[in-house]
Amino acid sequence: MDARECGDGRLRHVADMFADLGRQLKAPDAPAAFDVVASVAARQVNGARAASVTLLRQGRFETVGSTDERATRADLIQCELGSGPCVDAILEDSVFQPEDLRHEARWPEYGARVSAELGWLSMISYRLSSEITGADVLAGLNLYSDRAHAFDASAVEVGLLLATHAAAVVAARTNQQRAENLEKALRTSRQIGIAIGVLMGAHKVTREQAFDLLRIASQNSNRKLHDLAVEVGETGTLPYRSPQANAGDGR
Repeated sequence: MDARECGDGRLRHVADMFADLGRQLKAPDAPAAFDVVASVAARQVNGARAASVTLLRQGRFETVGSTDERATRADLIQCELGSGPCVDAILEDSVFQPEDLRHEARWPEYGARVSAELGWLSMISYRLSSEITGADVLAGLNLYSDRAHAFDASAVEVGLLLATHAAAVVAARTNQQRAENLEKALRTSRQIGIAIGVLMGAHKVTREQAFDLLRIASQNSNRKLHDLAVEVGETGTLPYRSPQANAGDGR
């Protein structure tokens, strides 16, 4: 195979990888976005046997996505030590690739523990773009292998492309979810406002008193405030059942 064919094959692989990530994130039963990123990385980067995503938030590292327990435990060892490829990749905005963790000069304690306790012999750690989490939170992608020297230059490059693309895709997904949550909150707020207006007019009470009526009715009827507000807005009346009534009918 000549250089051009190799290049074409790599491009196809990268395109397939991006498509895989997009399909999983759009699936109705998709797991959490960071779990998707870890899953795609473990499958698509040659040499990887597991993957994880670690966040640094308010000075604390935590694993937010992982393909298996061994990857999660490897992250935890870094958190315990405050040192390791992922910790440094996040803090230094770099890529680290220890090729044999049994003989790793930069992280000797981490390398000794993760190889002896978990069987991981090589790994790659990338820092994800801050677009994925925001300026106050940093994230890292970790790839693990049970073979020494498992990742060649091509694998490192593919992993970097995935880390870059994943940051953008997850950021877009997160922003969409935030927008949907905001829209839902605004709709709820409008419905409650309408119900309060109806109660103010019907009972000649203040805004605060109308809200209290709505809140008490919600508690006593064991119904969500929003659902009750919708009914008040549609019917113009406040359905109310006392706690004694609820107890009396066996509910």
